[in-house]
Amino acid sequence: MKKEKYKILLVDDEADILELLEYNLEKEGYEVKTCKNGKEAIEKAKSFTPNLIIMDVMMPVMDGVESCRRIKETPELAKIFILFLTARTEEYSEVAAFDAGADDFIHKPIKPKALLSRVQAIFKRDKKNDEEKSSVFKIADLVIDRNEYVVYQGEKQIIMPRKEFELLFFLASNPNKVFNRDELLQKVWGTDVYVLSRTVDVHVRKVRERIGEDYITTIKGIGYKFEVKDE
Repeated sequence: MKKEKYKILLVDDEADILELLEYNLEKEGYEVKTCKNGKEAIEKAKSFTPNLIIMDVMMPVMDGVESCRRIKETPELAKIFILFLTARTEEYSEVAAFDAGADDFIHKPIKPKALLSRVQAIFKRDKKNDEEKSSVFKIADLVIDRNEYVVYQGEKQIIMPRKEFELLFFLASNPNKVFNRDELLQKVWGTDVYVLSRTVDVHVRKVRERIGEDYITTIKGIGYKFEVKDE
């Protein structure tokens, strides 16, 4: 079966890493372009429109976290998956990355086979989600459009980064049901992605900032639910 031609943008200031990853990804059939800093990544993403950006955290000109934040705030780029590469092991850098909208995180030194497996899992999970979930549905005063990854609240159009949207979509698809953080990590991020449980809290906060505080309720000591009150 012929592999779908996904497009991947590689961003790293180390030429040897770019060369290694580009070789292995192209060998697997992906269309690949490269750049060397976060500022260049934003411009290249607009013209190349990749499905996935694999990006270093620490880079000159503009670091990966700031670049990710700007990409996720750009409506036409918000749906792009972002996988971070980093040699840093401090927890705060991972939190900052996910806070900016990252979808996954992998540490250097990079093992090409492990990275390829992670990339394949991201695309497989996304394809499965698209096949399983209905395109548009209405709940409370929100219209959630999965084709465009857009939420409408009355006349207001709300653009969300992919993971924020998927978290809202999942909770809204299961109204008044409580999910703990581990369940949300499994359902929204998947079992093959390493993320911190705090990531859920960060994304819930971001969603609330966009749609208001009245929808997602915190159940103290347990987790969250999308609350729909009886009329």
